Amino acid sequence: MQLPDRAGPWTLDDVLALGEDASHRVEMVGGALLLTPRPGIAHQRAVHRLASLLDAAAGDDVEVFTAVNVNLGGRALVVPDVTVVRAAAATGDRLCADAGDRLCADAGDVVLAVEVTTPDTAVTDRLTRPALYAEAGIAHLWRLDLEPAPHLWIGALEGGAYATVVRVPAGRTTRIPAPLTVQLDPAALAAPPAR
Repeated sequence: MQLPDRAGPWTLDDVLALGEDASHRVEMVGGALLLTPRPGIAHQRAVHRLASLLDAAAGDDVEVFTAVNVNLGGRALVVPDVTVVRAAAATGDRLCADAGDRLCADAGDVVLAVEVTTPDTAVTDRLTRPALYAEAGIAHLWRLDLEPAPHLWIGALEGGAYATVVRVPAGRTTRIPAPLTVQLDPAALAAPPAR
């Protein structure tokens, strides 16, 4: 992607007008453009498996997406690894203007945001994103840390910040009741397929 030469902060419309980038995830926080390299194999495997589990548990009132644009009140546009969105928000009239068929969910329509953390994304996934999601009022946040061993942190919004609901270590299958009921083992989400 060739970035335009520009002065001043980026806006939501500026970022959406850039179009898709095959080699980076493009986001905007507080007027600053953030480019993150596309995720590696273990990350993609975990995202796919977790999204599949959530999709199987989803009712007609929600849809599960990977790498969807989420508008956090106009001052930030982020792309969670997995996002559970109210189904009404995924209709054609809710698509981002000038963004082709890319869904742009408003934070108020997001039921759950999930981040899969690698060493490259640890700081933003553990510090920046939770603060942004909490400020935007997203009720549920999950973080799957892949290293040193896969483990899942489940948080629920309480008093403007995320409180830990449960931590699920690798090797332990756990039933998670909200916002969608799933049973999972973090290690199985990231493990290579058995051959």
